[in-house]
Amino acid sequence: MFRSLALLALSALLAGCVSVNPMRWFDSEKPATPPAALTEVANQIQPRVLWQANIGGGADDKLLKLEPAIHDGRVYLANAQGQVEARNAANGALHWRLDTNSPASGGPGAGEGLVVIGTHKAEVIALDAAKGTKRWQARVSSEVLSVPRIGRGLVVVHTLDGKLVALDAASGEQRWQYGHEVPVLSLRGNSSPVIHDGSVICGFANGKLASLDLASGNLNWEVSVGIASGRTELDRMTDIDADPLVLGDRIYVVTFQGDLAALSVSDGAVLWRQKLSSYSGLGGDGHQLYVTDAQDQVRAFDPQSSNHLWKQSKMQYRRLSAPTPFGGYVVAGDYQGYLHWLRPEDGSLVARTRLGSSAITARPKVRDNRLYVYGDGGDFAVIGLGN
Repeated sequence: MFRSLALLALSALLAGCVSVNPMRWFDSEKPATPPAALTEVANQIQPRVLWQANIGGGADDKLLKLEPAIHDGRVYLANAQGQVEARNAANGALHWRLDTNSPASGGPGAGEGLVVIGTHKAEVIALDAAKGTKRWQARVSSEVLSVPRIGRGLVVVHTLDGKLVALDAASGEQRWQYGHEVPVLSLRGNSSPVIHDGSVICGFANGKLASLDLASGNLNWEVSVGIASGRTELDRMTDIDADPLVLGDRIYVVTFQGDLAALSVSDGAVLWRQKLSSYSGLGGDGHQLYVTDAQDQVRAFDPQSSNHLWKQSKMQYRRLSAPTPFGGYVVAGDYQGYLHWLRPEDGSLVARTRLGSSAITARPKVRDNRLYVYGDGGDFAVIGLGN
């Protein structure tokens, strides 16, 4: 599985920093760890597609951070070619569509009357949420492989070169910047920042999680979640690519080749740690915490005690998305466009449905008892349960 990584590690030593696409670790002709074959599942529930659309292109196979944004009764979508559109969240009716003529790599983020994308060309583009017209365009230091976040008059983006940048939401002018040097070898991708109670929280490629004052960019606290160890740059990779999850007064975060950890929102104190490796991410509802590990096994933990509750291994190496609690079940997408529905009590499979033929790498989102799923090929569906 690590053949490609080993070659890239050698390249990194010769040519400087390299970002690695973990989705291609088994792209060789005879992969050491082929994806698990699907076994038949007798669906015990019947998820219903309420409406669907295709924006075309999606994230393709570039491992971009493109996902739906649901805000004020609308769904905002972007594809790799830079097309952005707004639809009615209830019925899918198209409100507007705009071609930004710049390849999108992260977003969209929505809020405060804006829809914002980051681009492969190191740009941040803000659109009017109601009309779809361009408000402003700003240059940042490198590609944006994270979802821009909007709050209190600021747009915050995390760039591939390790910078966290706050831009004025009205003008796009830079307000502050904070960052870390990116390790020689890192995963391709970035943790998206989380805005919470006047602070912005973000994970970095060196395994650190930081909380900063949103208005000023001053550091509140910083903690090493993944601690690098080993003799090679490959061994020492401890990226935080998964988005932090804030539930109540705790932050849950997971690293590649590091730990799953719970921290205090107020001061960053580590409340517990579990040895775990993940790049896909985690989801939770306060009752249980769900994580897709680096072998694409879905695991459940007690968010208070850190006790490991169960593990579902039937989808190993199927490039699962982060899991999402929805309608009394846990849902994760895979590289062939399937959605796997698990029972939260024991992780058993209760259903399998399919969105399309392209991978689902973006974590499915939940709003108003509906599941919003976006495939990398541009397939999008809103799914409900029950009558």
